[in-house]
Amino acid sequence: MTLEKITEEMRSRVGAHSPLSAIIKFDFGDDGTVRIDGKSSPTVIDNEDSEADCTVKVTMENFVKIAEGDLNPQMAFMTGKIRVEGDMSLAMQLGSILG
Repeated sequence: MTLEKITEEMRSRVGAHSPLSAIIKFDFGDDGTVRIDGKSSPTVIDNEDSEADCTVKVTMENFVKIAEGDLNPQMAFMTGKIRVEGDMSLAMQLGSILG
């Protein structure tokens, strides 16, 4: 899956009004980033690599596995496949976005 496809999928899942009023960034390393700005109205979802309230660092491959239900997010976190920087409570609420 490409960065553009993930960004579009996020836009369709989140819609114009994010359930989280925060800035969440998914950092895929060399593959780029997806930023969800829930503080903006309407919500902005782009590929800008800027400051965020919570940054989730994960490979694109593992992100896709989580989104498709093939990898448990808590297990991925405990085994180091996901790293979270910033507000951990926001990361706990990402299920509402990832489905």
